[in-house]
Amino acid sequence: MRFITKTLSTLVLNALLLSSVAMASTELPGEGVRVQPLQSSLPEETFQTLLVSKLMGRLGYDVQTVQEVDYNVAYASVAQGDGTFLAFNWIPLHNHKYEQAGGDKVFFRQGTYASGAAQGYLIDKQTATRHGITNLGQLKDPKLAALFDGDGDGKADLVGCNPGWGCEEAINHHLDEFGLTSTITHKQGNYAALIADTRARYQSGKPVIYYTWIPYWLSSELVPGRDVVWLEVPADAKDAAQTRLPNGKNYGFTVNSMHIVANKAFTEANPAAAKLFSIVKLPLNDINIQNGLMNKGQNKPADVERHAEAWLKGHEALVNDWLTQARAAVQ
Repeated sequence: MRFITKTLSTLVLNALLLSSVAMASTELPGEGVRVQPLQSSLPEETFQTLLVSKLMGRLGYDVQTVQEVDYNVAYASVAQGDGTFLAFNWIPLHNHKYEQAGGDKVFFRQGTYASGAAQGYLIDKQTATRHGITNLGQLKDPKLAALFDGDGDGKADLVGCNPGWGCEEAINHHLDEFGLTSTITHKQGNYAALIADTRARYQSGKPVIYYTWIPYWLSSELVPGRDVVWLEVPADAKDAAQTRLPNGKNYGFTVNSMHIVANKAFTEANPAAAKLFSIVKLPLNDINIQNGLMNKGQNKPADVERHAEAWLKGHEALVNDWLTQARAAVQ
């Protein structure tokens, strides 16, 4: 009888231990698995990346500090497995980069992280009204283009994109396609610094022309329709059918959506992570609000960390549902 009792006790204990281990692995399916997030050097991308990193951490993954690299390097690194995920795959803006790095063969991309991201060219409303400028093609006129000349060469200084960004190719394509290279200079360098100069010019009453996108804090400072206006592109644009908006306007760019791309081998081995990547969503306006806080001085790492934690706490029920679905994916 003592033998039977001891045996039963041992079996019950073993069952409890196995149950405890199973529960731990279910609650923390990523325990011990290293994750390396990547982003570009654009500070406004940190919030979106950090949210995903924190969610991964709650699943037990060993999430490393985000590494800042050029977009092309980011795609190549994720494809090769040196990086785990990138929270900034823009469709269609980054289509070429995505395909060039290996496309669906090497990347996992399901779900939409954020949608409704508009982009295009803007000029100050005062100049637009005074000279009747509504279309980028009008700057083929040297006299109109010279209104936006800041360096004395007689050409408009269009603040554009950093080398390596997807929008760099699009802007250069437009200038070539519409015959504007002789009257417009695509100003490149550090976008944040160039935009700071643009704001200073605007505040001093000088004409400005620049490219930007939403979500980005700039449009809460220079508000479209109030301070600045969007420019359409010439009607004979080759991709007009794709870039024309439902309201009939054509600003030269398709409205983009943002997606999380991850290393395909990693997601195949980590179904919890794959599920999370496919269901997490972030409202565009929430990105705008956070980016606006950064522009107003809350731009230190500790500030962005606080913003991310506040967002997660403020959406606790939604976050818990995401984590529950992710954990269930391993069962």
